[in-house]
Amino acid sequence: MKARFLYPVLIALGVLGALFAYKYYTIRKMMAAQAAMVRPPVTVSVAAVREETWPNTLHAVGTLESFRGITIKTEVEGAVRRVAFTSGATVEAGQPILELDDSIEAASLPGLEAQATLAAANLSRARNLRAQNTNTAVDLEAATAAAESTQSAVATLRATLAKKHITAPFAGRLGIALVYPGQFLGKAEPVVRLETLDPIYADFSLPQQDVALVAMGQAVQVYVDAIPDHPLPATLIAIAPRMSDVTRSLDLRATLANPREVLRPGMVIRAEVVLPSTPRALVIPAAAVVHNPYGETIYVVEQGVAHQRFIKTGPERGDLILVREGLAVGDQVITSGQIKVHNGSPVRIDNTYAPDADPAPKPKES
Repeated sequence: MKARFLYPVLIALGVLGALFAYKYYTIRKMMAAQAAMVRPPVTVSVAAVREETWPNTLHAVGTLESFRGITIKTEVEGAVRRVAFTSGATVEAGQPILELDDSIEAASLPGLEAQATLAAANLSRARNLRAQNTNTAVDLEAATAAAESTQSAVATLRATLAKKHITAPFAGRLGIALVYPGQFLGKAEPVVRLETLDPIYADFSLPQQDVALVAMGQAVQVYVDAIPDHPLPATLIAIAPRMSDVTRSLDLRATLANPREVLRPGMVIRAEVVLPSTPRALVIPAAAVVHNPYGETIYVVEQGVAHQRFIKTGPERGDLILVREGLAVGDQVITSGQIKVHNGSPVRIDNTYAPDADPAPKPKES
């Protein structure tokens, strides 16, 4: 009875064993065939690691501000009698800007001056009489008060007359006129903008981690769209004593020459604070670096085979990047085609369409 059930089981096990042996044989044969296959080389472009002096800079975005800049305003009210300037013109310190109607004040001045003269004469007589003890101390005090009051009134009227003749407080270039003859102006009415444009300031800020790298007198390169591809030399002249409570950045100011007045306040600039250069720095095209969550890698070609390496990089400059660790001068790094390459892949070098490696790239003209 037992033998009756044992034979089918043995037959089934034999069939399964044969199937397993056949499958194992076919898989081993397939693996051997794949191992015998030679993968075609991947076409890549390469660049040699080179050594050069690397300029170190701190980058920031800022704004140009005038050396001096104010909006000239009225201090007293009155009707505009004469606009003594032309919009956009340059003026010297003390040059007339605006005249307000002063006819009432001018007519009142002679009467006040006469009262002041009379009060001064009365004070002189009161002093003589007091010296002779023929008047009282109260009489002398009254004469003194009258003389001082009339003198103060004359000085006040003359000051008002002077404020109705507005002049330029410093030399510079005027903006667009905001007033016209016959217009009545109240106190603190804007008349025109006055700016001193040469020299001019470049204001920018840096994050707190860069504070220890800046110092008064450092060289700064300023870039503006009005003068493309031409850095303007500037000098750091002011460092704020306190960090911004909002951005935690430090405000700085540089000054630069502006003899042709091409630079104007309000222009957006790019500022580069020049730091000591790094000699014998290793440099590669930035396109060679593969950025991963676990680090930065590159592929180095040795005897036609790509080998992956982990590296440590520094700042970028244009199409180039500084390498701190992981490479040596002369190493051939892959700059294009990395997406098709694995560690140990055979490669074929073709630099026909190699990416650019320019420290100061420019847009290509169409």
